[in-house]
Amino acid sequence: MRLKGKVAIVTGGARGLGKAYALRLSEEGAQIVVTDILDATPVKHEIEGKGGEAVALYGNVSDEGSINEVARKTIERFGKIDILVNNAGIFANVTKKPFYEISLQEWDRIVKVNLTGTFLCCKAVYPQMKKQGKGKIVNVSSSTFFIGVPNLVHYVTSKGAIVAFTRALARELGHDGICVNAIAPGFTVSEAIQGNPTFPEASHKVAVDSRCFKRDEQPGDLLGTVVFLASDESDFITGQTIVVDGGAVFH
Repeated sequence: MRLKGKVAIVTGGARGLGKAYALRLSEEGAQIVVTDILDATPVKHEIEGKGGEAVALYGNVSDEGSINEVARKTIERFGKIDILVNNAGIFANVTKKPFYEISLQEWDRIVKVNLTGTFLCCKAVYPQMKKQGKGKIVNVSSSTFFIGVPNLVHYVTSKGAIVAFTRALARELGHDGICVNAIAPGFTVSEAIQGNPTFPEASHKVAVDSRCFKRDEQPGDLLGTVVFLASDESDFITGQTIVVDGGAVFH
């Protein structure tokens, strides 16, 4: 129970990796706020069914008012915010295409959710974390940034910017006792990915062949790192990006 007594907000927590993060943080003792533009009530019920405590809130990370309301309701319910996992993002429904075929609308949509959304969520929780004198922010980047995957330039750019944002924000928030780190997953087989024909079996094979560990990456492979970065065990670590991809990328 490394997170006993902690309050954690997980964005994009209604399914996929976000759901996995929320469930695991709860197992470690945290009270969970699951927020998403999708209905997160089933995740709330699953957490409660396992003896945990959770609330499900609508939250659009690209809308400042919406995510500020999530922070307000979290404080109203639990009295504090200890952990923010910035998981919400667009990937599974991205159509792979050459950069010159990407419209400005597509570019703006990816950046607004993946990058601006992370920025707005950090802004929303900062006053409370500053007041407490401690907090853990875990941003979600991607190993694609270190590889430079073609035909996903909008997505790769947004996730590369998360690394830069994490480093800069860590410098700013250190004096407030707030740790800002990132995790960079590899190509992970989630429910959303499995339903996207843009990522055929060939994509899985390329990902697996590039790794030291020759198997698919599952959501469970990421949970230990997220818990570590959210826990007191990582109190002297900030500004770092940990790649969890089975050894495809060394940096």
